[in-house]
Amino acid sequence: MAKYKVTVHTHNIATATTMNNVFIKLVGENGESKRTWLTSLKGGFYQGTTSREFDVVCPSSLGTLVLIELDKQPLPLFPQDAWFPSKVVVTTPEGDTCQFPIYRWIMDKEVHLFREGTGQHVLHLLCETLLAQLDIVPCLPFCRITELKLKGYSDSKKNWKNIDEISKVFCCNRTVISDYAQEHWKEDEFFGYQYLNGCNPMLIRRCSELPANFPVTEDMVKPSLRGSSSLLRELQSGTIFLLDYKNLDGLKANVINRKKQYMAAPLVLLYRTPDEKLIPIAIQLKQTPAKDNPIFLPSDSEYDWLLAKIFVRSADFQEHQLNVHLLRTHLLAEVFAVALLRNMPMVHPLYKLLIPHTRYTLQINLLARAFLIADEGVFTKFAASGGEGMIEILRRSVASLTYSSLCMPEDITARGLESVPNNYYRDDGLKLWHIIYRFVEEVISFYYKRDSEVQEDQELQNWIKDIFDHGFLAQECTGIPQSFSTVPEVVKFVTVVIFTCSGQHSAVNSGQYDYGGWMPNTPISLQQPPPTTKGQSTESTMLETFPDVGTTAQGMSTMWLLSKQSSDFVALGQYPEEHFNEEPPCRMIQKFQTELKVFSENINARNSRLPVPYTYMDPAVVENSVAI
Repeated sequence: MAKYKVTVHTHNIATATTMNNVFIKLVGENGESKRTWLTSLKGGFYQGTTSREFDVVCPSSLGTLVLIELDKQPLPLFPQDAWFPSKVVVTTPEGDTCQFPIYRWIMDKEVHLFREGTGQHVLHLLCETLLAQLDIVPCLPFCRITELKLKGYSDSKKNWKNIDEISKVFCCNRTVISDYAQEHWKEDEFFGYQYLNGCNPMLIRRCSELPANFPVTEDMVKPSLRGSSSLLRELQSGTIFLLDYKNLDGLKANVINRKKQYMAAPLVLLYRTPDEKLIPIAIQLKQTPAKDNPIFLPSDSEYDWLLAKIFVRSADFQEHQLNVHLLRTHLLAEVFAVALLRNMPMVHPLYKLLIPHTRYTLQINLLARAFLIADEGVFTKFAASGGEGMIEILRRSVASLTYSSLCMPEDITARGLESVPNNYYRDDGLKLWHIIYRFVEEVISFYYKRDSEVQEDQELQNWIKDIFDHGFLAQECTGIPQSFSTVPEVVKFVTVVIFTCSGQHSAVNSGQYDYGGWMPNTPISLQQPPPTTKGQSTESTMLETFPDVGTTAQGMSTMWLLSKQSSDFVALGQYPEEHFNEEPPCRMIQKFQTELKVFSENINARNSRLPVPYTYMDPAVVENSVAI
């Protein structure tokens, strides 16, 4: 008789326990065991239980174990429940240990097959029909927005009477940076700083030649340039930068509380001063030059200039939320996740490497569709670009999405930002990119020794083809690969996936409340049209332009929720689910974690010297996946 020792581990997450009867069958190259009931006096399989040991006895050895079959059946009078086993470890009569990673919900009475966990990128004949299953994790901590509503304000349709009134609402939830934003939001230096290190560091680019539709003259900007310099000289020396919100041009703005809203499609010139500050020097609020579309300057009256900047910041909210945040992180992460689950079996090394970086992504996107961008969602109801505008912005953004723009080193170079001072998004992002790249390169090179192995891996080829076809609409102009020919091509693309789902998402998500919690710095909607003449704007004009009290409260509470770290946060590089069994990739993970720890310490040391700390690429606070 051959005795197999079976150890079952139940994951330590909420509601993972099952009180149902659990059955197992072992399948080897030489045969299979009987379906065996895993029963003991301890009762069910409890959440966080490190092990439950059982014996499975067979007439003879089954040979090399290939897979296990698991199913669970409810007891009489007991309901069917959900169980989340983490893994099953089997010790064979020959003394070998086989691990079967599971890490998924079993919620029905069906038989589920799980393969032995040694990484393989060529399917075994016995298991060639095994498909990855798409399971939605039901235990995402649900934070009720009602807990964040600002009492007495969330349903008000009144306008703000003064800035102090806004401060009373803002005092409910504050951060170090949101306090700084409240104090400095009117300042040109802070305005410019946000395009390097705020929520949307993706729009700014160096400008060597003025766009034809932005007729800024030397005389207009001469007072803003230091010394005896000229606009032409600054353009040639690389100190002029452009923000172009052409994605918003001609869009129909939302109607909120039966009142028409407004948004601009600005063009902005920024100037890097000799003392390494970045300041705005010209703002045009519409794309087409005209008499009723003046170019606003820092030398204009206080409220002319301030109101122009307010329209730019509101435009940035729309561009950031829909293009930079929703499309380029959430929806791309969903594409990567679904393609992985469709095409990769659990023992494929790419599945093992990437599945932790898809945690909660499908669930959080379902919640976003239900509560943020649905017909009655917060964004649809209270953002200037909600409704028709939202769909058009996404359509235009998809049309401009390229592979190169997702590769951070290439994107930074393309936008001419290599040498801009005080660009911590760039500095930290590039370092994080290279740490991830080195880790991915080691893991991929361990499993793929030759380019021919990449070319022959049909699962890998199906994965990238699925992404190209359904994520990028089979558009060759995007530059997204349709297939992989070499190991470096795989390394680069997998780096894009992990970086997008972790560091990039953190950079454009985590600071939403820091920079948007103080509404005047980032209004989610505006109630008056962009000014068409100079010399007419006052403080009253500004207050009438701001979103009403209820819209402000909804925006503040939503940004607080979306910026809040989840209660079961998993930091980048931490892998509580043990998908890799082999010793070399486990050592690579430890090395990766060590590099991330050192990098985090360096960021903290630098931030201690900064008036505004930049934390969004700190591995200690970067989530492993798009999970919020």
